[in-house]
Amino acid sequence: MPEDRSIPRAVKYSVLRPLLVITDSGRIVGVHGPRQRTILTMLILAWGRVVSVDSLVDAVWGDEPPATARTQVAICIGALRKSFKQAGVDGDVILTTHPGYRLETAGSELDALQFTSLVAEAAAQVKQGRHEQGRVLYRQALDLWKGPALAGVTGRPVEDEATRLDERRYAAYEAWSEVELALGHHQDIISELTTIANSSPLHEQLRYNLMLAQYRAGLRAEATEGFRMWRRNFVEELGLEPSVAIKELHASILQDDPGLTLPVQVKPMVVPAQLPPDVDLFQGRAAELTRLDRLLGERSPRIGLITGVAGVGKTGLIVHWAHKVAAEFPDGQLYADLAQYDGREPAFVAAALQGRFLRALGVPGDQIPSDPAELASLYRSVLADRKSLIVLDNVRAMHQITPLLPGSGRSSVLAASREQLAADSGTVRVDLGLMTSHESQTLITKIAGADRATAEKAAVNELCRLCDGLPLALRIAAARLVAKQHWSVQHLVDRLRDEHRRLDELSTGGLEVRASFALSYRGLTEQTARMYRLLGLLDVPDFPAWVGGALLDVSPADAEDMIERLVDAHLLTPIGSDATGTMRYRFHDLLRLYARERAESDESEDKRRAALHRVFRTYLTLAEQGHIREYGGDFAIIHGSTPRRHLDAPLVAGLLRSPLDWFEAERPSLVASILQSCTLRMEELAWDLAMSSVVLFETRNYYDDWRAVSEKALEANRNAGNVRGEAAMCYELASVEMFQQRFDAAMPLFNRAFQLFDSVREVHGRALTLRNMAITDRVQGGLRSAMSRLDEARNTFRVVGDASAEAHTLNQMSQIELEWGNPDAAVRLSLEAVRIATELGETRGAAQALNRLAAAYVKQRRFEAAKQSYDGVLRIVRSKGDTRGEAYALMGLGETLVAWGQYVEAESILADALEIAERVDDLFLLAKVHLALGACSQQLNQLTRASQHLLIARNTFHEIGSVWGELQASADISRLSAEEACGGRTLPGR
Repeated sequence: MPEDRSIPRAVKYSVLRPLLVITDSGRIVGVHGPRQRTILTMLILAWGRVVSVDSLVDAVWGDEPPATARTQVAICIGALRKSFKQAGVDGDVILTTHPGYRLETAGSELDALQFTSLVAEAAAQVKQGRHEQGRVLYRQALDLWKGPALAGVTGRPVEDEATRLDERRYAAYEAWSEVELALGHHQDIISELTTIANSSPLHEQLRYNLMLAQYRAGLRAEATEGFRMWRRNFVEELGLEPSVAIKELHASILQDDPGLTLPVQVKPMVVPAQLPPDVDLFQGRAAELTRLDRLLGERSPRIGLITGVAGVGKTGLIVHWAHKVAAEFPDGQLYADLAQYDGREPAFVAAALQGRFLRALGVPGDQIPSDPAELASLYRSVLADRKSLIVLDNVRAMHQITPLLPGSGRSSVLAASREQLAADSGTVRVDLGLMTSHESQTLITKIAGADRATAEKAAVNELCRLCDGLPLALRIAAARLVAKQHWSVQHLVDRLRDEHRRLDELSTGGLEVRASFALSYRGLTEQTARMYRLLGLLDVPDFPAWVGGALLDVSPADAEDMIERLVDAHLLTPIGSDATGTMRYRFHDLLRLYARERAESDESEDKRRAALHRVFRTYLTLAEQGHIREYGGDFAIIHGSTPRRHLDAPLVAGLLRSPLDWFEAERPSLVASILQSCTLRMEELAWDLAMSSVVLFETRNYYDDWRAVSEKALEANRNAGNVRGEAAMCYELASVEMFQQRFDAAMPLFNRAFQLFDSVREVHGRALTLRNMAITDRVQGGLRSAMSRLDEARNTFRVVGDASAEAHTLNQMSQIELEWGNPDAAVRLSLEAVRIATELGETRGAAQALNRLAAAYVKQRRFEAAKQSYDGVLRIVRSKGDTRGEAYALMGLGETLVAWGQYVEAESILADALEIAERVDDLFLLAKVHLALGACSQQLNQLTRASQHLLIARNTFHEIGSVWGELQASADISRLSAEEACGGRTLPGR
């Protein structure tokens, strides 16, 4: 096929960062999905050269491409072309050229080419002795980088090129820093060069230039210490010694005159060294140690504050850092553990520590005054001319630190606290988090032994997970392995898996996780402590403050105050606001186990059960109200007898401003609450909450969650002899099967639900079941049976006042009339459905009614009316985030445009529908979209593509047991074969 040479508007391509494409008008070109990103990147990297389809297939799928790979590449190319057009790029950007595609690059820019050009020009300037000009050009080149090259784009060829680009970046940094050093700018480059050298430890020249810059800036200690740490890592990484050149530089720095750095200090007669022993095999925390180094300069902050959860390693960090920098504080190191002063008056603690530290600094005991003011004055006077480090562990409040601050001079205070203390902006604050998976594994390996860890890598990974990344727990676990040499790592993992024993297992040699947590717990007020332990009873992964209010039966505002106090004590972790704007919190796993342990010890079973019941009732109240807001009333559902919990109207209105957003935010917690309520034999509540949550599962395609809660609630209600609950869950489980097009599995469950509802005279549930049985009948070709069931269900819905279900039933009846070839009857039924549904508001039911009306209009060839109806559907489903509904509406609109003869626009709309259909778990939808695309491609005379779509449609319909769909696809394939036999001439319509 010849190229289309129309030149598009200029486009800027950026690969020296996560892939970004911007038009000359500043609009970002959307590149959706990993396949599109990989394909576009391959074309960009070729820059005007042809990239074969085979190369694109290899980049996307590697050695295992699917049979449809070449077709999928073509679809991605089409989607990319569409994205460029949507961004306002007029000409063709991606050209089809045998044996593949190429990017039209005329007038466009690529930052990687700009980078290469600038670096080459900079090198030329430097070679000619024009260092300043070279410096500017190198700076311009490096400023083009906004992150790692092509971050987030996958595919072996792309990743290889990204690695080459990153190497060229480091080479440019080496050349730039050499020019800066030659110009005497050593002080200016240290910060940036430190960052880049630390991020690329294998580039020796970067370290060399950094050491030289530090030395010339008077940072001799930083240069030598940095070299020592870098060399150790270098040897461990490569198994090789650094080059002679950098070792000679290090030796030269060591031999320099110390008078070039700090002036000589007059040492006091007594130099205290009170630090506890350094932590054995200290691991990780490089970023935190670097941050604490800010305390070292002449004009540095005088306070360092480390906060974090119990057992996270605060003591280890402050002691390790204090040992590392002890030489920087030549007048000594003072240390105190304030845990021994818990419960004492602040004035007593201040006086005790001031006196203790003064004695350590050489002041005779008889010269230490008893008057608090005189004592504080002497303490500040003694420290005024000294450079000492005061280390305080287990600080409870800032008032414990303030009296120990030097009045002036160069001394510093480093404190560790389990509380989230308020400190001024001049404080170096380190909020110490849990260890990463890699840091955890390295710590276990160092303590327990490399051979043991290497032999059981999977078990070590699981051990780290069970220890929750908590350094204290990891050290205890590793110590137990050292003490129990006959244990495998897997054996310890198996013991830790029992949640009831895990805290018992994490205890050895005087170290105990439980005791560490208890220190924080004892500092809570009684009400806040009760909040902590009751929260531990919940199986939910995270929660908002109103959940705490339900547990204690207090207002959400009071609950939030208590929860925030738990956050300050590092017993809970805030994880950010959810889609409703509500802050959410979570436990670390071991802290949750400790909280549950305290609840089981300190709360009676009745109180524990009552607290959980209040939470689950609150979830039920909100889920029911969310369902009502989505359906325009309490429709298409039945409820149990569980009493709802009263909630203030403003709270409900705020949480359910967008009901589906609330459901989405609470989805994991709703699932966990349903499952836990089943375990606790609250089966009546469980089935009601499950049914009230279906609006989320159905709308957002969470079929696994829908199935899990339905199966668990079905089992619980069956075991309890709750026939109505069993019927409801049979109905929901059958509905999951129906939505996933497993109709043969659905019908027996519907039959069982129908029988159970009938036996307890539950007419509403019986009618809902009849409606879904009719839908299953219709899809499987039983139209008369379906119509009969729908008619009976509709009569019941009228009696019970379920307007939404009545409208939905009319939609189904309309579809059957269409399949019988009665479009006029279908329109009448659909108009009635629309009338009923729209009276309830812009609900999902209204969208479904409009969707069915549009299909009926198409059969009457009233295309403009059909298009308007589909526009109404799209407005509603998009406002609700109903992705599956959007795909169905787009498919219907595309089919309408095909019937209308607007094939090009139809193809674009159907491509959008296909993209969504591939993301949601709905095979019936996927098959129908392929069927529509097959018809559209046939009209565009794209016979090969039409054949591919129709074959996929037929096979998918067959897989899900849709007789109608399989027959329709087979008929279209036969038509297509006949058309191909006629030389591509379009045959008469269906």
